Amino acid sequence: MTIDLAGLTDALLAAARSAGAEAADAMALSGAALSVDIRKGALEQAERAESIEIGLRVLIGGRQACVSASDISARTISELAARGVAMAREAPEDPYAGLAEAGQLAKGWDLAALELHEDAPETGAVELQAMARAVESAAMAGAGITQVEASASHSRRAVHLAASNGFSGGYARSSTSVSAVAFTGAGTAMERDYAGEGRIFRADLPDLVDIGALAATRALARAGARKPATGTFPVLFDERVASSLIGHLLMAINGASIARGASWALDLLGAQVLPAGLSIVEDPLRPRISGSRPFDGEGLPSARRMVVEGGVLMGWTLDLASARKLGMVSTASAARGTSAPPSPSSSNIDLTQGAKTQAELLADMGTGLLITSMIGSTINPTTGDYSRGAAGFWVEGGQVQYPVNECTIAGNLKDMLLRIVPANDARAHLSTRVPSLLVDGMVIAGA
Repeated sequence: MTIDLAGLTDALLAAARSAGAEAADAMALSGAALSVDIRKGALEQAERAESIEIGLRVLIGGRQACVSASDISARTISELAARGVAMAREAPEDPYAGLAEAGQLAKGWDLAALELHEDAPETGAVELQAMARAVESAAMAGAGITQVEASASHSRRAVHLAASNGFSGGYARSSTSVSAVAFTGAGTAMERDYAGEGRIFRADLPDLVDIGALAATRALARAGARKPATGTFPVLFDERVASSLIGHLLMAINGASIARGASWALDLLGAQVLPAGLSIVEDPLRPRISGSRPFDGEGLPSARRMVVEGGVLMGWTLDLASARKLGMVSTASAARGTSAPPSPSSSNIDLTQGAKTQAELLADMGTGLLITSMIGSTINPTTGDYSRGAAGFWVEGGQVQYPVNECTIAGNLKDMLLRIVPANDARAHLSTRVPSLLVDGMVIAGA
């Protein structure tokens, strides 16, 4: 059965007006997901989930409240609106809360150009199981692989947002993904690694055999891991984990953190935060990319923007509320769920790629640590002091010597980001495209 999401948001807004709301916005979500898991050659789980959610934000003066439900009956919608209005009347006043002005709203977007949804029959359980088994078989073919856990999934999701300021719009997403975790060794000597891919269009997925084989190769390379030396060395963050460094910067320049005064980047607007040749671009309008969107969670039009240009921080990531508090203009970066008000969030991030391969950066590094996975995190939000558990490979003479684990790397994000040297290996299909990053002078705590 097709659910009329636009009709649900209209009903929510009408109920809010009847209950006494001065302004409101409403969201309706529907989704279906099917996943299959294979473990030790056997089907471990096949699961299907379908959901419908509705959310309503009501505003009375400078007071707001959010309510949500998974029941879409007329009675529930009426009760939801009444409850939201009652909550808003008791909420603390927020002078920065409110909807967008009519002139700020997105109009005439081209959903077809974004290609966010595959208009094809749903990938069924039988097909997904065959995909998972193909990945598993390819991984098990690696000599020394003792076990493989493989998964395949397909999902479809639709959203519609409407508000009393006149905005109304929605879009749908689809995704198909496969992954494998391969194991080698046993007991305390057991090591594992993974490979996985996901695409909006199933036809864009790489060869399943290649995915499984990569998982096996990565796991086998981990055999015999030990602690590295302790000291100060250069560190190369593999492309799989390098985006976390840029993610820490994006968190620090989030408007909500800046407005609270709780960020190590408070004094960095207009300052050098990356090497001079590097930029960070946000582009929510890239076609066939999972993070793309025609408008943000407040109905403002998505647009490409320079976050960092030539190493200089150009602006914060802002929704309407944080922009008003800071005396600025929203960057159309609002994210929204059904049960909470909008908050700033970035999407589709690109860091300038370098001219060298990862192997060439390893040669430049000489002796140091290549990190392929990370665990835990200690980031001081006000100073940027950084400490994380890591695993990967010890490098000498520019060549990988042996796998390492159970070590910690430490530094300060302000200093680290100013010293990054990018490779040229960012994967084009990812929403966040960050290549491998070399950072010198990091403290490694190992053996």
